[in-house]
Parts: sequence; structure tokens; C-alpha cells
Amino acid sequence: MVRFLPVLIELGLLIFCLIDCIQTDSTLVRNLPKPLWILLIVFLPLIGSIAWLVAGRTWPSQAGNPVPWRSTATAGFPEYERPGADRHDAAAIDEQLRRDTERVDREHEEALRKWEESLKERERKLGEGV
Repeated sequence: MVRFLPVLIELGLLIFCLIDCIQTDSTLVRNLPKPLWILLIVFLPLIGSIAWLVAGRTWPSQAGNPVPWRSTATAGFPEYERPGADRHDAAAIDEQLRRDTERVDREHEEALRKWEESLKERERKLGEGV
């Protein structure tokens, strides 16, 4: 049984590295394109697996890299540090939102006023009919 242990370890390492490479986002793969890493792992299991872990995989502790299994739409940038973010755009968006909110409030008040008038008219007609 002990003589099969190195084979089992190599097989486990192969399976782990292959699955990890396949599931890793292409933007997080280092040094080689993702398909080449997969071929390297499959055709040279021990060397390819170790090379993937050392040179290809992005580790969460590496500064500036997002955690691979928790990637976000901001690519690791907080909203205020996002490249291309313009603070003037935020002010314009806020102003547009305020104008839209005021317009919707006016429309709701007008609809409510019409509904109240309609209700009073129906009550008046019911009172006259009785």
C-alpha cells in the first residue's frame, strides 16, 4: 500500500491543479495562457502541477490581486478608486435623480388630486340619487 502512495499523491495533485486551472478566471492566470497551463498539467502531471501552483496560479495573499473565488465586478477596486470614475458624473447623476424624483412626486400628487375629485363626484351623485 505504501508503494502506491506517491502515485495517489501525484494523481490527487493532478486532479486538484487541473480543476483549479479550469475554474480560474483567464484574467487571473499568470505567465502562460490558460490552455497551455491545462496542456502542461495534463501531459507533464508532476512538473506541470507544481509549475501551476508556483508560477501560474494567483494566490489571495498577493497584493493587488482579487481573491480568485470572490472576484467582483469592480475587479478589486473600491468604487471611489475605480479607473475612469469621474466625480462630476456622480454629481450629474444625483441632480438627474433629484429632478426625476420631483417629477414623479408631482405626477403622483396630480393623480391623487384627480382621484379625490372623482371620488367626491361619485359621492355627490350617490347623495343626489338617494
